[in-house]
Amino acid sequence: MEDKFYTVDQVAEMLKIHPKTVRKYVREGKLRGTKVGKQWRVTGHDLSLFMEGQENLVPENFHEVTHDYSVSDNKSNNTNEKISVSTVIDIVVKNRDELDRISNTLVAVMNSKDPEYGNSTINIQYIEKTHKLRVMLWGTIYFTETLLNCISVLTDNND
Repeated sequence: MEDKFYTVDQVAEMLKIHPKTVRKYVREGKLRGTKVGKQWRVTGHDLSLFMEGQENLVPENFHEVTHDYSVSDNKSNNTNEKISVSTVIDIVVKNRDELDRISNTLVAVMNSKDPEYGNSTINIQYIEKTHKLRVMLWGTIYFTETLLNCISVLTDNND
């Protein structure tokens, strides 16, 4: 009987995890894979064995919420777009209200679609295990400065 081969992307989609995580499992030997050309392939049998041993792949108390928002203005002739900035901000939040207040405000600022934001992106992720709100910004200096100032104001009274 011939076993079906799956690509890393197909395995990631089936397991609802990121392809980089699948590659990490293959590198660490947790998931058996075969290199075909420059890509990894996983057999259906190896995937089944992996899943049998990984019943608790995601802990029950793990809760991750990810929101992606992006603003893009391809018509912008802003010279600041020659410089791109990326940054990651981890904010410890006390409760759900604080989480919602900060994330909703950042989304509102992002949705203002200021043309000076250029081709900018925000990614907001809540990691419940550590009570951290992770904000990832990519874009112009103006965009990053604006969002960092906003985060500073939102978190100033949380000492």
